[in-house]
Amino acid sequence: MSGYSQSPRIVKGGIVLVDPASAQVRRVIALQYNPEKLSRSLQVQGAGEGADRSEALRLKGPAIETFRLEADIDAADQLEFPDQHANVVAAGIAPQLAVLESLVNPSAAALLAGKALAAAGTLEIAPMESALALFVWGANRIAPVRVTEFSISEEAFDPALNPINAKVNLSLRVLSIDDLGFDHKGGGLFMAYLQSREKLAAKAATFGFDALGIGGLP
Repeated sequence: MSGYSQSPRIVKGGIVLVDPASAQVRRVIALQYNPEKLSRSLQVQGAGEGADRSEALRLKGPAIETFRLEADIDAADQLEFPDQHANVVAAGIAPQLAVLESLVNPSAAALLAGKALAAAGTLEIAPMESALALFVWGANRIAPVRVTEFSISEEAFDPALNPINAKVNLSLRVLSIDDLGFDHKGGGLFMAYLQSREKLAAKAATFGFDALGIGGLP
């Protein structure tokens, strides 16, 4: 048996956390199973209601894009081989869920540091800056994002009440130069993402007016 398989190699989607100053990777959160559906919405930033007629075709900035997905996390495969997955036997999928929760929570150390500054009489304490999250969905879709909605439905448990099956719903808002500026690492990554979409658009087939069943403009 040669071991050759005609099955394509599956590229996993996920979230990469990088340092906002140095762009050094802090953590890679790969989805256990790629969701079957990815929803996208783009909110146009136009001139708005009541704008002057001369502004009707103007865009104030990049569209506000949001990704929505439902990810499954399941310990069944690992529990078939308990000797090889001691952490799953001990805690189920709770560690994976905790990693995802870190996307929306400041660390305990950061909270304690803020408390110490307040106790020392610091008049102004800047909000804690989290890691920059990048949503990675293949080579052509890498975008800086912020989690705007996060919910977990734990659907099965082991005898110790550790979750062993869950569905995670994520809403991710793409951070553009309007949010980060051109000089921020994330702003540069957004520009690269936007340019990658433009390159894809350039590959689309172009047709003349005949394709629309009309001869030309009136």
